[in-house]
Amino acid sequence: MLKIKRVPTVVSNYQKEEAEGSIRRNGGCGKNCLRECCIQGAKLPLYAFKKVNNIGNATNMLENENKESPVAFLDSLLLGEWEDRMLRGLFRYDVTACETKVIPGEYGFIAQLNEGRHLKKRQTEFRVDKVLQPFDGNKFNFTKVGQEEVLFQFEANEDGEVQFFPNAPIDAENSPSVVVINVSPIEYGHVLLIPRILECLPQRIDRGSLLLALYMAAEAGNPYFRVGYNSLGAFATINHLHFQAYFLAVPFPIEKAPTKKISALKGGVTISELLNYPVRGLVFEGGNTIQDFANTVSDACICLQENNIPYNVLICDCGKRIFLLPQCYAEKQALGEVSPELLDTQVNPAVWEISGHIVLKRKKDYEEASEENAWRLLAEVSLSDERLQEVNALIFEATSCGNNGNVFQQLPEELDVDTQSLAVEDSLNKSSHRRVVTGTPECLVLQ
Repeated sequence: MLKIKRVPTVVSNYQKEEAEGSIRRNGGCGKNCLRECCIQGAKLPLYAFKKVNNIGNATNMLENENKESPVAFLDSLLLGEWEDRMLRGLFRYDVTACETKVIPGEYGFIAQLNEGRHLKKRQTEFRVDKVLQPFDGNKFNFTKVGQEEVLFQFEANEDGEVQFFPNAPIDAENSPSVVVINVSPIEYGHVLLIPRILECLPQRIDRGSLLLALYMAAEAGNPYFRVGYNSLGAFATINHLHFQAYFLAVPFPIEKAPTKKISALKGGVTISELLNYPVRGLVFEGGNTIQDFANTVSDACICLQENNIPYNVLICDCGKRIFLLPQCYAEKQALGEVSPELLDTQVNPAVWEISGHIVLKRKKDYEEASEENAWRLLAEVSLSDERLQEVNALIFEATSCGNNGNVFQQLPEELDVDTQSLAVEDSLNKSSHRRVVTGTPECLVLQ
């Protein structure tokens, strides 16, 4: 069994308190948590989203424009509530004060200096040789977070319209999905999406959870709001099913990388191979319906899980494009195959780092950040080309034999040189959040 000593990220204030051996108080557990001891009679905001057939469908977009939403999902609800928690002092540090720069070079890797993120963290043993591990209620999980850390419930509206309820009862029997703050944020608006929280699901993707994450990206409606996922063995630190998301008004390097279409499925989903990027992976797009899209990608994820292959997922372009990135860094780390120089940086290359947003914990590394250093780190994450082809074969079999009626079709080699635009000016003009401005000649600085 491979094990490495790790310093897990503290994602909830009660995770830290629990680790320090807090004393139980009278009246439930005294933490106002989401377990049976405190949940009776509790109420939280509820955002009920409208189910659609296809993300980005012109008809759906027209309908949404003609019908005013009861609340602006990203600006007023998610980011507004996140800022409220910041004013209330619920975060462990002010992430908006962290230095951030775009590294000069062809790819535009983003470096952030976040010295507070690795302080005061308890050591645990983290298994890296098993992607699927059973849920352990004795360890920290998200039912133990305080209700003040929960921003809102996030559920589909069976009535077919977007609705918002500022003070809705928690339906414990139906286990709501919730959005909570990450108290150790990487960026502005950093939140966690926890599907069916009270079911205490382990960290493993299924069709329903990925569909929920796609809807969250679609509701945000902004290409600078991305949703990510880390499997166990690929730097997930909590074995309780969750996705991460945050807002950063800069294109990620991985989003700008060229791709080559390699297959098409009957359900309308196309699969491409990522090119000229330090981490090898696949890109999924299309789908006749959002359900087809979610099913295809989740089937690929389930295939990796069942074959014990660690992976990361990036959902971008408002849910219209998904990167699936198998990785082996933790395995190399456990086997002693990563250089001491890279280990000394204490960077755990999870979904955000792989996408090109690299969180550095030492000022020295931040000041010396370069495209060459970023490339060297991420290259250690990637599977070899030979191994990736073996993994791709498993994925193609899983996605073509799923329950979607998919039929695999090999496409002739075709370089997709028309990489997707993020509509930079349009999105920045519409947003009140942080912009990229010109700094010194060496870099761009985020304000």
